[in-house]
Formats: sequence, structure tokens, C-alpha cells
Amino acid sequence: MKKEGIMMVVMLVLIVVALYFVWQGISMHRQAKVQEEAFNALQAEYFINSKAVRDAGETGSEIQEQLVEIQQNPSQLLFLKLVGVGNILTGIFIVLLGILMALMMMPVRLGKIVRGQ
Repeated sequence: MKKEGIMMVVMLVLIVVALYFVWQGISMHRQAKVQEEAFNALQAEYFINSKAVRDAGETGSEIQEQLVEIQQNPSQLLFLKLVGVGNILTGIFIVLLGILMALMMMPVRLGKIVRGQ
């Protein structure tokens, strides 16, 4: 019975860890959606200016800071989306690992039932 109890605790830990990874991945995707909306608003604000105004912006000016932020934002969005998907897939893998462990324990438990233990 001790071995089965330990296996149940391990299964519970695996499920909790998997749910944590999935939750983390979903929250990263939500964060990416919010940042993408802010990014689109920033782009609209930047590109509403004429090309002459955008090109005439001096170093350190507000319009140049907007340009730098626009250039940095896609890499942040890509990070959030890819790592979010990675976390979700890690959670799924951990759940599948738990299912595999349960399937491997079934013959052992069935053997104990057949023997009458």
C-alpha cells in the first residue's frame, strides 16, 4: 500500500505542476494580447505623423523614442507567444507522463487484485 500511496502523491504533484505550466502559458498569451493592442496603438500614433516629421525627429525626441519602442516590441511579443506555447506544451507533456505512469501501474494493481491481496 505504501508504494501505491507514493505513486498517488507523485501523480498529484505531476498534475499540479502541469496545471501550473498551462496556467503560466495561458497568462503569457493574455499578456501578449494586451501588449499587442498597445503596440498597435503606438504604431498608429507614430505613423499618423508625416514622413518628413518622422525623419526630422532629433535624437532623444519623443518621436524617436516611439520608433525605438516600435522596433523592440515585436521581439517581446514573439517571446511571450513562443514561451507561452512552450509552457502549455510542457504542461501537456507532464500530464501525458502521468497517464503513462498510471498505465504502467495498472498491470501491477490488476495482478494484486487477481491474487486476492
